[in-house]
Amino acid sequence: MDDFDPAEMIERFKERSAAVKKRNLPPVGGDERTMFIEQAQTDFRDFAIIGDAEHTLEDGILTLRIDLRPPSGD
Repeated sequence: MDDFDPAEMIERFKERSAAVKKRNLPPVGGDERTMFIEQAQTDFRDFAIIGDAEHTLEDGILTLRIDLRPPSGD
């Protein structure tokens, strides 16, 4: 684990969330199209959440801190 960099991992998740946004819709229709779109939305959400994480790595324990509170109206 000496070469593991949590900041690089988080950056990869940011890149993945951006890639999902750019993902082309394959030539499918009906239920398959709906399933593809739903999966893309889930992938984007999951990758974006990890991409927004703050990390600490102490004594070999990786902790990701993710604020899921809605933005304040200030």
